Amino acid sequence: MTKTLLATLLAFGAVTAHAESATYAVDPSHTAVIFEATHFGTSTLRGRFDRKQGSVSLDRTARSGRVELSLDIASINTGVASFNQHLQGPDEFDAANFPTATFVGDRFVFDGDRVGEVAGTLTLHGQAHPVTLKATHFGCYLNPLFKREVCGGDFEATIQRSRWGLTYGPNYAADDVRLLVQVEAIKQ
Repeated sequence: MTKTLLATLLAFGAVTAHAESATYAVDPSHTAVIFEATHFGTSTLRGRFDRKQGSVSLDRTARSGRVELSLDIASINTGVASFNQHLQGPDEFDAANFPTATFVGDRFVFDGDRVGEVAGTLTLHGQAHPVTLKATHFGCYLNPLFKREVCGGDFEATIQRSRWGLTYGPNYAADDVRLLVQVEAIKQ
């Protein structure tokens, strides 16, 4: 009888832990991926990707998760149409040959009950390298419009663009690029 009770408790524990896991769809209207690089050592060049999609799995009990975020390179937007076209071209992101960038994060670090960082792989320009996004904000709330939980936060990292083969114009744009990722995702 003790073995049966123990097996029942273990099974219940596994179900309970699994029940804490939830899947969220990235809300593109509340998600932004922005990049910043020093321009000729004077000011900051900024841009963003207007089309993005993804999903997040989050298990706060197990303190684990997975995020998949995909960016449409052709949607790059700096506010200057001619510069956008240049960035989409073969000298820079080469959107014709590398139409998407993806981040898959599967190592979550928690600070209490909040996500503190997400480590994973950024695939860009045909190359994949590790990136860790550190949270500056994170939280969840019941969205009054959707009547569902929404979780999200602000994350950032600094990468060296040359690591992904983006080496054009080293005099006009610094190699260090700051990534700012604002994401909100709706529980499914």
